Amino acid sequence: MWTSVTLQADANKAEALSDALMEAGALSVSIEDADAGTEAETPQFGEPGHLPTSLWDHSRVIALFDRDAAFETVLAEASKAVGLDAVPPYTTEAVEEQNWVQLTQSQFDPIRITERLWIVPSWHTAPDSDAINIELDPGMAFGTGSHPTTRLCLEWLCDAVQPGQSVLDYGCGSGILGIAAVRLGAGDVLGVDIDEKAVEAARDNAQRNAVAMRLQHSGIALSETFDIVVANILTNPLCVLAPAIAARVAPGGRVALSGVLEQQSEQVIDAWAPYVALEVGAASDGWVRLEGRR
Repeated sequence: MWTSVTLQADANKAEALSDALMEAGALSVSIEDADAGTEAETPQFGEPGHLPTSLWDHSRVIALFDRDAAFETVLAEASKAVGLDAVPPYTTEAVEEQNWVQLTQSQFDPIRITERLWIVPSWHTAPDSDAINIELDPGMAFGTGSHPTTRLCLEWLCDAVQPGQSVLDYGCGSGILGIAAVRLGAGDVLGVDIDEKAVEAARDNAQRNAVAMRLQHSGIALSETFDIVVANILTNPLCVLAPAIAARVAPGGRVALSGVLEQQSEQVIDAWAPYVALEVGAASDGWVRLEGRR
């Protein structure tokens, strides 16, 4: 049993208050948008090295304490440390011990990508045994099929992949795109990632799905080209790596990029213009998929 304490704070104090609570003895602290779920909710997006400049105008600081901890003393100490005259208004809630594995699993159901492709966690039975069912559990590497950018890429692969084609998944994460490409009929498939743990996760997932695909760290130079290249990463690396990734697309080959917000699409299109002409192929929940042919 733990005690969760939720305090109200403005953008100027929320982060400092969070740090002070941790130093004073809180087990964990998180910051949320106090207006979440209302018309005043403000989504925040950031990338490494380009994080949002400020938090929400109305923030919610949530601190977790042991059940018997004197959290009132911690709140007073932290508030004083950040220059507040008094402890902000707060509420408390008891947090009971739970079967966290079971709780986590309950949040992930099979995901229908198209009529022919499903992503199915290992603890579920495939809803459509005649479809292509990829077994994939949430893990350390990005890519379970639930994020709009992953879905946008999977939908594109369902239409783009022709039997025997070669495919490069640049920034493979969990390996979901490469695995899907193989199951959709691709021949030679290579997944690369900058994170060695992602490469390991992708290798495990490929083995679980009885899929033969090559995997390697992105630090190993590539010289071959591919019929299809897909990269679901982030806007900044997509721009910086444009010449390197575009060079891996075979003449006449196709490329799809995601991890790009709608308002960032022109930035990526401009960065790729010297190599491949891109256009917005689809959008979902504020994210876009950019497509082109070399």
